Amino acid sequence: DTFEHRRVVDLPDILEPGDLLVVNDTRVLPARIPLVRPTGGAAEVLLLEARDDGTGDALVRPSKKVPAGTLLLTEGLAVEVGEDLGEGRRVVRPDTGDRPLLDVLAEVGLPPLPPYIEEQIDDPERYQTVFADRPVSAAAPTAGLHLTGAVIARLRERGIEMATVELAVGLDTFRPVQVDRLDEHVMHSEWYS
Repeated sequence: DTFEHRRVVDLPDILEPGDLLVVNDTRVLPARIPLVRPTGGAAEVLLLEARDDGTGDALVRPSKKVPAGTLLLTEGLAVEVGEDLGEGRRVVRPDTGDRPLLDVLAEVGLPPLPPYIEEQIDDPERYQTVFADRPVSAAAPTAGLHLTGAVIARLRERGIEMATVELAVGLDTFRPVQVDRLDEHVMHSEWYS
């Protein structure tokens, strides 16, 4: 019946030995790609989810000014924009030549920072959790950003167990709720393991 104002650094004092803390260990892809339209105008693609056929779902800006079939370019990467899926989402086909997409993204991609972070960060590792593993998320599992190595060490010292889940953070991280009734908000799916 009372409230306490605490910080994440206090978590080892709040949990009890034998408790289980589950964290999302996905790594954020540098999936925000600045590109150039055939007109010379700027464009941006934010890769959301890969498909089995070599295409993927992405947010494209400015989506309405990029007709299907348009080829967006940057050094080492061409992105063909396809079908309009609505809400700024498009099917895209990245072409990296013979190089792996992750290698190319490491060179040309940026971390997909939330809109309240107005400038790019100097060190993209600051937008990863300390337990980040496989690069599959379009955005950071932000609650985990507050768990530092020191906090995790204290948790383990106190006998608090840790387990991981791989949850690919996706589109709903970027989508504000725009309905008056919460039960009318459409949630996009995210895969997990």
